[in-house]
Amino acid sequence: MSLYDKVFEHVLVKMDAEKAHHLTYDALRAGGPLLTRAPIPGSAPVTAMGLSFPNRLGLAPGFDKNAQVYDRMGAFGFGHVEIGTVTALAQPGNPKPRLFRLPEDRAIVNRMGFNNDGASAVAARLATRRRKPGGLVLGVNIGKSKVVPDDDQAAVEADYETSTRLLAPHADYLVVNVSSPNTPGLRNLQAVEKLAPLLAHVRRTADQVTSAPLPMLVKIAPDLSDDDVLAVADMALDLGLAGIIATNTTISRDGLRTPAAKVEEIGAGGLSGAPLTRRATTVLRLLRDRVGPELTLIGVGGISTPEQARERVAAGADLVQAYSALIYGGPGWPRQILKGL
Repeated sequence: MSLYDKVFEHVLVKMDAEKAHHLTYDALRAGGPLLTRAPIPGSAPVTAMGLSFPNRLGLAPGFDKNAQVYDRMGAFGFGHVEIGTVTALAQPGNPKPRLFRLPEDRAIVNRMGFNNDGASAVAARLATRRRKPGGLVLGVNIGKSKVVPDDDQAAVEADYETSTRLLAPHADYLVVNVSSPNTPGLRNLQAVEKLAPLLAHVRRTADQVTSAPLPMLVKIAPDLSDDDVLAVADMALDLGLAGIIATNTTISRDGLRTPAAKVEEIGAGGLSGAPLTRRATTVLRLLRDRVGPELTLIGVGGISTPEQARERVAAGADLVQAYSALIYGGPGWPRQILKGL
């Protein structure tokens, strides 16, 4: 058992999950200048979407919602970081408590609700970003503001347009998030008849504010039916998207080791971590079989071990991401994954 395992088991697991997150976040903000990036044995650059990634492993959104520590994460081994989810309007998110650990399953339940400082504040932070050849790749994940009704297509498009105009100039790639279960009605936007015009509008907006075409991806839920996954794949090809991210968190609670009473007490929210492994891999395979080599696929959800990372690559992932596994594995976890890859 590592030192981190002992600290997690005896200290962190007894602390409110969101408080523990903020303590870690604050430590990274304070200690950023002390972090240096050291070479990782076996870590090889990867080209995807016309971008050069230092390696295949990225930090999924949710850790750095407001673009305050993304530039520190390369020191731990991540080749790319996806910030957000950022919304056009600043919003506090859902009431607390809203972040929960399920240690028996090495899983997390969150119903954060896109708490963030808003696109304008995040764009101001990113304006000072210095891009370096071969350096950390930055993805920006945007979502719908809660106050915008999902059944008003024009309002939804205007909301995403605001975020795109402000954030696209600072991103290496842009992700349209329509798959979080924690914003009412958001997943309704995954229906192709709503999603296609939204993505086309975001594409046009990004082209207006960037000097070169910005790679754009859509992130989908694992709870889509296989037919709906394939419909999204076809739409992505038709629209000329750069790629698809598979998958977001799940609303399913099937097969958990955590006692049912505890799961019921926690209540609603998106489940991430180890229980997501099988379905996320299945969705990825479906996508790769459908799109062939045309699109970049980013595999995320339940990647905890080097073997699982290799399995996701074998299933068709060009890049992989994780977040929950970092919570359980600690700061040394990314390097273990990269050595295994």
